[in-house]
Amino acid sequence: MKNFIAELSWRGMLHDVMPGTEAYLNSQMTPGYIGFDPTAVSLHIGNLATIMLLKHFQLSGHKPLALVGGATGMIGDPSGKSAEREFLSEENLRRNQAGIQKQLEKFLDFDSGDNRAEIVNNYDWFKNIGFLEFLREAGKHLTVNYMMAKDSVKKRLETGLSFTEFSYQLLQGYDFYYLYKHKGVKLQMGGSDQWGNITAGTELIRRKEGGEAFALTAPLITKSDGSKFGKSEGGNIWLDPAMTSPYKFYQFWRNVDDKEISRLLRVYTLFDQEQITTLENDPNKNNAKSALAKEVTIRVHSQEAFENAFKASNLLFGKSTIDELQTIDEATFLEVCQDVPQITLSRDQLSGAKDVVEFLSTVTDSKIFPSKGEARKMIQGGGVGINKLKVEKPEQAVDFRLLQDKYLLVNKGKKDYYLVVVSE
Repeated sequence: MKNFIAELSWRGMLHDVMPGTEAYLNSQMTPGYIGFDPTAVSLHIGNLATIMLLKHFQLSGHKPLALVGGATGMIGDPSGKSAEREFLSEENLRRNQAGIQKQLEKFLDFDSGDNRAEIVNNYDWFKNIGFLEFLREAGKHLTVNYMMAKDSVKKRLETGLSFTEFSYQLLQGYDFYYLYKHKGVKLQMGGSDQWGNITAGTELIRRKEGGEAFALTAPLITKSDGSKFGKSEGGNIWLDPAMTSPYKFYQFWRNVDDKEISRLLRVYTLFDQEQITTLENDPNKNNAKSALAKEVTIRVHSQEAFENAFKASNLLFGKSTIDELQTIDEATFLEVCQDVPQITLSRDQLSGAKDVVEFLSTVTDSKIFPSKGEARKMIQGGGVGINKLKVEKPEQAVDFRLLQDKYLLVNKGKKDYYLVVVSE
């Protein structure tokens, strides 16, 4: 077995850890878990940081459990929230649970070894517990003073905290107790904002069973300016390709700030210390960003999705060939070109252009070149391309192979692009 705590330490993935945790983990294979509430149909890259905790836990020889909060998701965790969450319908919760479970299965090994991963759902043990029984089972063992001292509670007292959210730590604590008793789980992990909820579980185990359990948290991933990591102008960066396309996902990692690259390589990749040091010492930061984007995109999506996103990223300003352009799916192609001015022509209009100069000026209604003279001059200067092929002569015929059987991508100089959409 590997030293899990040492692995997290050099990666900067250790925030708080209960005394005795390292010695216990080094003594035997241990089941440990992290909970994921189904508040959305997909996890996002903030969740991915905690998934990587489970991944390293398993790679260190221990048994990871991922808990999908089918019960706790009905209430919502107040940790890190300034206002109470809106309740989700049972239909949405079930849909979200299925989506999250499917995603978790992509990151952990569920098939081989004594430490194969397992997914559990806390609805399975909460559905048959009545209110009075729960008060006797859990409520009696944690005092109000103890619960009020938690940061997740104290930070909400001024703005208001319902009894429902106040009780959340009891539910999460009972999860830990249940898994301790029925699955032999002695470690719960999570983000640093979960420390209070996790230690509520260790306290419940101590008071109910006289047992010992452990807690471990990782730092929350934030940007260098302290703001929340994982958001773009369009919102969260999701793991579901229907919510954040592989192309946008890949581009997010390619465009991270230089100041953040070292930390992100440690948290989000499985590169070892030597590989990361080599990337950090490379004066060309784009090499580190490329390595990060490739690794994470393949892990979350697939090799094929990465290759498609990589080709697409070279579409406008890279050195793609027309054959490579033809392999990009239409949805990704249009996504790359979403900010490119579009011009729609019929096939008859396109075929009616006597040469490329007429096509680039008159036929396209002067939207690319205002005159034949300007078009001719730039072509002669080698500054015009169609479908990544340089237009060699002004009198060249307009017989270019259409991309996706309907598009022509025209570049005017190095930075100005136009998308010609050819309709029937």
